[in-house]
Amino acid sequence: AQAADDKGKKTYDASCMACHAAGVAGAPKLGDKANWGPRIAQGNDTLYTHALKGYQGKAGMMPAKGGNMSLKDEDVKAAVDFMVSQGK
Repeated sequence: AQAADDKGKKTYDASCMACHAAGVAGAPKLGDKANWGPRIAQGNDTLYTHALKGYQGKAGMMPAKGGNMSLKDEDVKAAVDFMVSQGK
């Protein structure tokens, strides 16, 4: 589990932090439990799909793979898992 957390944090730092640290384009900020709660309640499969394929919501939009199409799906999922762990 630690290796997955490390991979998730690395991916977050490299590709996700630009939006999720500051809340750019409606991105839920890392560790913002009030903003992450309803998203986490949708389940990991939904979060993975939105992160991998992109999503347009009421509050903003998530580009597919955060705009970094070179990311492996497993790395995107690890980043989602990391962000979810910080939002609980």
